[in-house]
Amino acid sequence: MSKQSSSSQHSGNGNSTRSLITHDMEVTEKGWRQVEEQVERLLSGQGSEVTACDVGLEQSKPATLRKTVTYIVCAVIFNEKEEVLMVQEAKPDCYKQWYLPAGRVEVGESLEEALRREVKEEAGFDCEPITLLLIQEQGPQWIRFNFLAKVTGGSLKGLSAADQESLQASWWDRQSALPLRGRDILRLIDCGLKYHQDPCHPVTLPVDLSCRHVVQRLVLVFTNAKEQIWVLLIKAPVLHLPTAAAVKTHAVTWAANMVVQEAMPSAYYDQDVNTLGVFSLQHNGRQHGKTDGVCFNTLVALVPDHVQRNEDGEKVEWTGTGQPPPVENPRYVWHEVQKQTLKEKLLEKTKNTSILPMHSLY
Repeated sequence: MSKQSSSSQHSGNGNSTRSLITHDMEVTEKGWRQVEEQVERLLSGQGSEVTACDVGLEQSKPATLRKTVTYIVCAVIFNEKEEVLMVQEAKPDCYKQWYLPAGRVEVGESLEEALRREVKEEAGFDCEPITLLLIQEQGPQWIRFNFLAKVTGGSLKGLSAADQESLQASWWDRQSALPLRGRDILRLIDCGLKYHQDPCHPVTLPVDLSCRHVVQRLVLVFTNAKEQIWVLLIKAPVLHLPTAAAVKTHAVTWAANMVVQEAMPSAYYDQDVNTLGVFSLQHNGRQHGKTDGVCFNTLVALVPDHVQRNEDGEKVEWTGTGQPPPVENPRYVWHEVQKQTLKEKLLEKTKNTSILPMHSLY
């Protein structure tokens, strides 16, 4: 082979390598732009189809109402005097005690359909949901969706209409003595009143998109004092936000911990994994056992634990680098957010947590 042809071949290989690098960068940039668009949609309360589950699927069963999951809907409804709608229980174990209109989602129902049915059956009113107020969960097998709603028709159920659903309904001024079935509703009423007076998060209602399992899709961020912000992504088959299945032995939000454990096992115990709230949630429910799942699109913050210990259990001084903990699993990558508008939105949500709260009752 002549020097000239050898030189040409080396030159060709160099061009080929540069071409591959450029192509990979373009693919990554294109992938990140698509992820950015998805994050923007989630931030605005929209959904995004669940095409795969990245973590925990082998430990999770498909959601099936009455079998593997129970969903409760609960309505907080005020009148013009800020009195709250209450119903008197007909069930033997809580007979004549008072509670918010609430009940189980039935097979084939959406969450909003279940809410309208329960309020009609128990209180006599037609209603429309305004927003979700709070999600409470004890793992995927028991999740309560608490709505703020408004009366749109019907009439208050009286004793003459008593049945197995309830004895009657009444407006409660929250001051008069009333035998309550449970004091847990006082927090919900207070939460509804605060939102009614000064909304603390955007209107959030279920998005009609199907899902087979109960899953948590993570916008998992790391921030520093310089207000830089990174998002954890999975590389293949295309760059995307991690989705993890809920497992019945833990809170739904434990799915975020599973992702961090898989991505950076060495750093896991030096970080707090905080699910700050829900941007949006997706549920369909029309096909029993196939679309009974829920996807919670969540904001999760990875925060260094400032109290760290050495191998002997002694406290050591924490020295932060201002960088996210290094990824050890090649499936994952940190991406620093550069787009200013998205960066500002994520930083604001992270600081003020002005999104739908999700509380574990574990």
